[in-house]
Amino acid sequence: METEKLYYQDPFLASFTATVLSCEAAQKGFLVTLDRTAFYPEGGGQPADHGHLGPLRVSDVHEKEGVVFHTVDAPVEIGQRVEGRIDWARRFDHMQQHSGEHILSGILCADYACDNVGFHMGADTVTIDYNTDITWEQALCAEAKANAVIAADAPVEITFPSPGELAALDYRSKKALTGAVRIVRFPEADCCACCGTHVLRAGQVGLVKVLSCQKFRQGVRMEILCGQRAFRYLSAAYDQTRAIGQKLSVKPLETLKAVERLEHELSAAKFRVAELESMAWGAIAKAHAGEENVLLVEGPMAGDSVRRLADAVAHQTGGLTAVFAGEEGRYAYALLRLDGGDLSAFVKALNSALHGRGGGRGGFAQGSAETTRAEIEAFFAKAKSGK
Repeated sequence: METEKLYYQDPFLASFTATVLSCEAAQKGFLVTLDRTAFYPEGGGQPADHGHLGPLRVSDVHEKEGVVFHTVDAPVEIGQRVEGRIDWARRFDHMQQHSGEHILSGILCADYACDNVGFHMGADTVTIDYNTDITWEQALCAEAKANAVIAADAPVEITFPSPGELAALDYRSKKALTGAVRIVRFPEADCCACCGTHVLRAGQVGLVKVLSCQKFRQGVRMEILCGQRAFRYLSAAYDQTRAIGQKLSVKPLETLKAVERLEHELSAAKFRVAELESMAWGAIAKAHAGEENVLLVEGPMAGDSVRRLADAVAHQTGGLTAVFAGEEGRYAYALLRLDGGDLSAFVKALNSALHGRGGGRGGFAQGSAETTRAEIEAFFAKAKSGK
């Protein structure tokens, strides 16, 4: 006997009573069937409801051949009358996400002649796949239209048209359908075949926010949030922007210009640092001119400064130049010799002795080592003596 589906009769029904028809042990608990249920089973991209049957937790719900199975953590007596309680926050969140997706997808598919070919309602975001290219500007245009539909707050229309009525109806569907087809219509936005639960009025979606629109296969993958999820996200984004503004001494909506100004200042500062480093590296190289082998152990350096210093010194010397930069316990290194000698064996020995990682080709190598200044100096002293 098929389960009476109360979630279709009233998607806002959060509690109900029912009779237990069966209870069987399963891998993750016990599968319970009822004569009727308000628990929505997983389907159509919408996750299953959670909640309780009496004192027992309902952790999953699925449907097979019209029968709804509830996964609970202990057995229930057959014939017993039980009270079901839906985790309403979870259900309403799913309804907001699902209805918001319908509104946005209906607008996108109508405006850009595309199809919704994938839908996933995750714990954090909703992703939708469309089979045509949609630009970020087009996505934002559809978002604005969707929020206008939500603000208009028209009632949602859910029907089961006759075969003749269905044939004359222009509706979205991912596949050909047979039997009774449930049509969900959001006036001025969407008409779609759907088995999920939805809000009663468009305004109950709250709002729709598009987070991203990325190229995916033959079309795009869009990431969206609706309702309370969107509100929490936008609130967190504002709080972060406000905090950034306070650090930069600007208003929240002026942070982009402030960051761009900082980027410009940082770029200029990096250029000036590079100039000063070149001058310093030249002075150090001149001080070691004519030496056969040079070992330099310096403080921390940014970017490729270690390599640049090694290059400057190597052009003034006749043998191996080794530069280590960092602090006790962690150094970056660059080795260079311009006389054509190969450093492979030397680097292998260095990495082994100084707990290093790195390598290179021919007369150049670079890497890092978890070591100390004393260990570095001792290694090179030993290498110089040939012991």
